[in-house]
Amino acid sequence: MSPLDRIANVSTLKQHEVDKLYKVEHKPIVSISDQICFLIRPRIQTVKWICDVVNADKAVGKFRRYKIIFTPQKFYACEAVLEEQGVFGDVTTDEWAFYLLPLDEDIISLELPEFFRDNFLAGDQRWVRTAGSALHLLHSLFGPFSKVYGIGRCSKMTYESWREQVEQGEQKARHAEIGNVFLIDRDVDFVTPLCSQVVYEGLVDDIFRIKCGCVEFGPEVTSSDKSIKVMLNSQDKVFNEIRNEHFSNVFGFLSQKARNLQTAYDKRRGMDIQQMKTFVSEELKGLKQEHRLLSLHISASESIMKKKTKQDFQELLKTEHCLLEGFEIRECISFIEEHINRQISMIESLRLLCLLSVTENGLLPKDFKSLKAQYLQSYGADHLLTFSNLRQLGLLVEQQPGETLTVMESKVGKLVNDRAAVKLTDAFSSLAKKSHFRALSKKLNLIPKSEEDYDLRVPRDMAYIFSGAYIPLSCKIIEQVLERDGWTGLEEVTRLINGHEFAVTGADPKSKSDARRIILVMFLGGCTFSEISALRFLGKEKGYKFIVVTTAITNSSRLLEALLDNNI
Repeated sequence: MSPLDRIANVSTLKQHEVDKLYKVEHKPIVSISDQICFLIRPRIQTVKWICDVVNADKAVGKFRRYKIIFTPQKFYACEAVLEEQGVFGDVTTDEWAFYLLPLDEDIISLELPEFFRDNFLAGDQRWVRTAGSALHLLHSLFGPFSKVYGIGRCSKMTYESWREQVEQGEQKARHAEIGNVFLIDRDVDFVTPLCSQVVYEGLVDDIFRIKCGCVEFGPEVTSSDKSIKVMLNSQDKVFNEIRNEHFSNVFGFLSQKARNLQTAYDKRRGMDIQQMKTFVSEELKGLKQEHRLLSLHISASESIMKKKTKQDFQELLKTEHCLLEGFEIRECISFIEEHINRQISMIESLRLLCLLSVTENGLLPKDFKSLKAQYLQSYGADHLLTFSNLRQLGLLVEQQPGETLTVMESKVGKLVNDRAAVKLTDAFSSLAKKSHFRALSKKLNLIPKSEEDYDLRVPRDMAYIFSGAYIPLSCKIIEQVLERDGWTGLEEVTRLINGHEFAVTGADPKSKSDARRIILVMFLGGCTFSEISALRFLGKEKGYKFIVVTTAITNSSRLLEALLDNNI
């Protein structure tokens, strides 16, 4: 519903004679209309429900016209269900190839939150072709790309799907408008989305949930009994200046902005009639709009402060930083136990458990058993399936006694250096997804040296997005590959990630002089606002312009909610 609202809202649909809009809720439809149009994702469960609706109408002798529009594409399996259920002749089907929704000047989303679970947990590769088609669309508009880098199994498949589509289509000679393209899988870096966000845009997303670039501020922000929907993008002047700021700088900026606005208002004193006329026609409207947005962001910041102080946010951040640095792990475990036993938040407890596991390369068997038992006692034994899902993804695992598969795998890799060894390594990695966060952290200097204080007002590296404690792995890999113009010198890093990395030089036709500085980064499985802020910072430092394409915007809550399973 949210992406549709951005393209054609209710009033637009009403102008085109849409009578009523219903959300698909797998319940009977109560409508007197003789035409029903279903706009759905190609899911078998949803198609079965449509078949039930059609068959129920037929049973009572009600005949209507039914149309099913699949988006972003139609799958044969869905049509097979229509045939099995005997309604194939009663419905017409179509497909809406809706691949990309621009959320801002530098963020484009496929709006496919289900991509993460379907691809990484269920191993269902249905969306790979969709991601390939999205890349193909960008290529046809702004291509050809001079270089394509990628890391991760899904990235490799997406690249291959895109190449296939390019070869099948007609080639047009054109000026390249995008230089390099970088594809990255979400499971290359799970640590970053598991960390608490502390940049303004990330915090707004964590607390109020940004949907399709829109946020709904409730009565606690609007100071009235109504909620208000606000579009958050670079056209909101106030938001644009604070979105990438560390939260500790936001109040200072907002109060300065308030003073500047007051000065602009005060200008009208002592104006003659002509000047006043000009002021009203040219400046007043803009000032009022800015004033409204400023008071909204001040209220939102106050609301964030209240919520975070209540949760003892500082203590939480301290624990996270200790986990990232590998210090005082026993104290961290005690904090997590207290968090679970006080039932502060089911998702937050799970997030801390996963962060502990991913940074420590798995939990010691006794810790794993104890923490799992406490979690199930606090939040219900029906979360056993959730633990199974987390294990499968390597997010929450128990360390194996003795020689681990990863050690064996490296020995095999050194002994035999041919295709058989690669296949064997792949087989091992699918058996036990291991995190090598400590080794990667040392190799890539992800934890800045903490000898001197980190000034968050003048950030010196991408670590500012996590209060100077950690440089996001995903963004660091992108920085290193662009710096080295490929994966040379990063062999150890890619081995630890087990990354299916690739670098392909495309045709390098006439490209616009500034095209080389434009980098398209595609996150498969979602990316966070913190990562987008880090890439914006990197772009400013190195003279690049990053355009982020993602299957969906994610954060720790969305990531873990996608893996929750309490259907026992």
